[in-house]
Amino acid sequence: MGRAKGLKTLVLGLGNPILSDDSIGIRVARAIRQRFDEKEVTVLEASLAGLDLLDLIAGYDKLILIDTIQTVDGHAGKVYRLEASDLDATLHTSSPHGINFTTALELGKRLGMALPYEIVIFAIEARDVVTFSEECTPEVEGAIPVAVDMVIQELNSIPGS
Repeated sequence: MGRAKGLKTLVLGLGNPILSDDSIGIRVARAIRQRFDEKEVTVLEASLAGLDLLDLIAGYDKLILIDTIQTVDGHAGKVYRLEASDLDATLHTSSPHGINFTTALELGKRLGMALPYEIVIFAIEARDVVTFSEECTPEVEGAIPVAVDMVIQELNSIPGS
């Protein structure tokens, strides 16, 4: 699979590896790294939020973000494909530091940062993001292969592939 020359893509798994379901973004990123190897695609994992993400995502053309989500009527383990603009309607978009991802992106644009022109978010509905555990709940653990397949499908749809 060839990529369009110069099209740099970042796959970024977010989460906290010791807070049960909050580790899902990191776990999915690790699984993708084992299955997908392209020089124009970087796969990273991070425990960052808000403004701290800007330096990490700057310089990429496309960002595929993987993280947990908790919605009002959500079912643990469900995988959503979202755009950055969809985050305005989610229940918990704010980071612990008070700056949500959408606000951070807007600030980065106003500062003239070279941010990705396309952002796709794969959000996995979490059941437990507060219990100290290195294991996900069974429903969320079962979503890992689904999320991995969805991200790889997204990567394969990049122009030039």
